[in-house]
Amino acid sequence: MKNILITGAAGFIGANFVEYMVNKYDGEYNFIVFDKLTYAGNLHNLDKVIDKITFVQGDICDFEFVKDTMKKYNIDGIVHFAAESHVDNSIKNPFIFTHTNVIGTHTLLEATKQIWGEGSENKFVHISTDEVYGSLGETGYFTETSPIKPNSPYSASKASSDLIALAYCETFKMNVSVTNCSNNYGPYQHHEKLIPHMISLALQDKQLPVYGQGLNIRDWLYVEDHCKAIDIVLHQGKKGERYNIGGHNEKRNIEIVKLILNHLNKSESLISYVEDRKGHDYRYAIDPTKLKTEFGWEPKTKFENGIILTIDWYLAHPEYLMK
Repeated sequence: MKNILITGAAGFIGANFVEYMVNKYDGEYNFIVFDKLTYAGNLHNLDKVIDKITFVQGDICDFEFVKDTMKKYNIDGIVHFAAESHVDNSIKNPFIFTHTNVIGTHTLLEATKQIWGEGSENKFVHISTDEVYGSLGETGYFTETSPIKPNSPYSASKASSDLIALAYCETFKMNVSVTNCSNNYGPYQHHEKLIPHMISLALQDKQLPVYGQGLNIRDWLYVEDHCKAIDIVLHQGKKGERYNIGGHNEKRNIEIVKLILNHLNKSESLISYVEDRKGHDYRYAIDPTKLKTEFGWEPKTKFENGIILTIDWYLAHPEYLMK
C-alpha cells in the first residue's frame, strides 16, 4: 500500500485514526481523507495533520465521484469509517441510515471492484459496530461467530453493510476485513453522544436525561486503542475475516453519568430519568480474544484513566460541546 483512502475521516473515530496513522507512518503513506462534512464531520478535527494529508470533500454514495477520486490518487488501500451512527437519529430518520450506511458502502465496494479488479489483494477494511449482534443479558460476550441480530435502524444498516462487504469478498475475491467495535470514547466525539453530551449539560447545570433507570450496560473502548487495532487489521487482517475490538470495560450508563458529575464537582440531583429509548439494547460486551491471539492486540487504556483524559480534553476544548 502507498495511497490509503480513509472515508468519514473528519468524524470522531476517523479523525483520531488519521492523526494516529500520520504520526506513526509519516512519509510512508499518502493519506487521502474523504468526508462529506455533514453535521458530524468537522474539518477542524484534522487541524493537527492537515498539512500532511490530502482532503477531499465528497459523498460515498456518489459513484462516479468515488471512482474519479480513487483513480486520481491511485488508491490501493481503503479504511471505511463513513457512516451515520447515532441510534436516536436512526429512530427519527431511518432512511438516511439505509442510504448512507448500506448504499454508500455498496457504492464504495463496487467502485473499488471496478478499479482494482476482481481478486485484487489491495486491502479494504470496513469499520462497524458491536450493535450488529443485538443485545446480551447479564452474562456472555459477542464473538465473531455470534448471530447477527440488530435491533435498531442504525444497527440494521451497519449489519447490512457488513454483509455486503463480506459478500464482495466471497463473490469477487476482494481482500476485505470487517471490524466490529464496542462504544468508543475520547477526543473529537460529537456532542450528541453520551459522554460529551453529559459533560456539556453538567457544565451548564442543566438536567442530565438518563434513559430508564440508566441500567443499560456498554463496553467502553478508548479511541486510541481502537485506532491501534484497525492499524493491525489493515496490515495483517486476513481476507474475509471479522475482528471484534472491545475494551473489557463494562459500565452501566448511570455509572458513566455519575462519574462525570463527580469529576466536575456537580450534584447528582442534576440527573433526570426519562422514558426509555425504543428498542434499547440492554447490554453489549465484546470478546476480543481473536485479535489478541492472532496479533497480540489488547486495550492499553484503563477506563478510570481514559474517562478522566476525555473529560479534561473537553474542558480544554469547549467548542466541541453543545451550547
